[in-house]
Amino acid sequence: MNRRTLLIGGGAATVAVAGAGWIGLHGMGSMSAYDASVAASRAALGANPGYRALVRFATLAPNGHNTQPWRFRIATDRITVLPDFARRTPVVDPDDHHIFVSLGCAAENLMLAAAASGHSAEPEFASKNGGAIELRFRPARPLDSALCDAIPQRQSTRGDYDGKPLSTAELQMLATAAEVPDVETVLITQRADIDRVRDLVLTGNTAQMADAAFVRELKQWLRFNPHDATRSGDGLFSVASGNPSLPSWAGPLLFDRMVTAASENDRYARQLRSSAGVAVFVGAAADPAHWVGVGRACQRFGLQATALGLKCAFVNQPVEVPGLRPELASLIGIAGQRPDIVMRFGHGPPLPFSARRPVSAVLA
Repeated sequence: MNRRTLLIGGGAATVAVAGAGWIGLHGMGSMSAYDASVAASRAALGANPGYRALVRFATLAPNGHNTQPWRFRIATDRITVLPDFARRTPVVDPDDHHIFVSLGCAAENLMLAAAASGHSAEPEFASKNGGAIELRFRPARPLDSALCDAIPQRQSTRGDYDGKPLSTAELQMLATAAEVPDVETVLITQRADIDRVRDLVLTGNTAQMADAAFVRELKQWLRFNPHDATRSGDGLFSVASGNPSLPSWAGPLLFDRMVTAASENDRYARQLRSSAGVAVFVGAAADPAHWVGVGRACQRFGLQATALGLKCAFVNQPVEVPGLRPELASLIGIAGQRPDIVMRFGHGPPLPFSARRPVSAVLA
């Protein structure tokens, strides 16, 4: 679920592009066309939605590098969520942990959308097909839900927040929303403890940015302008992180020259300093079935945050770098267990939404 920021300063980008003239700029596409495409993918569910509309809502779930590593099989009375291992990120996620967390997020969206449209279903994990999640639908009274209403508006907002603390009532609502069997959610709101998480994030980021294989994999999923982001329907769009749009030829070059561990660490330190708190999600066991449960819990947390007018973003370096997991586990009082997901939260302005592939592209 780690969506990296692209740290390209507007001045450096402007100088480089100006020096090269306007060549290539006409192929960048427009933000208005991008926004229209994204708005269509995030339209309200509507009355009496069909299964394809439910799948569209499922695809609005968060996922690592915005790879969207899922497929959906529609049958008469059920929808099955399947992993798409062709969209693996084996360097940052060698055991496919993030894939199954992403599937859990999508399954939670699907269950909430189904309930709003008059279907009752509970996700059932099966190891067949590499780990599938089946939702068998039964007729039920439509259930209005603030979490379902929040699905089109939820985003991983990778910007600065305002640093203001949350009320006890808000924190309680977030914790309650995240209650999923066999998943523990730990909320960190004391500044000294947030700073300890920050130090782990920076240590992890430094290690990852020093890994050439990690950087190559990350660059494969970067989208530098509206045209590329719209055409692919996936990946990490620079503008969605508050950075400039660049020609396709210039983005990779500037990334190599401008993005460093130090510049990324400065950004992460500032963003964590501006956050109201950090949530850490822990499954009862380190296996795909429990990772799906973690996905459900963190998605419910993110949706409740959205309903409260809050923003969230993943800072997963302390769980992606194995050597940092024991220190994070000790910090949150779960020594000997594997922490799964780290998410910062707080009040902040929205950024452009990330793109999604059409439903036709994700049906199995």
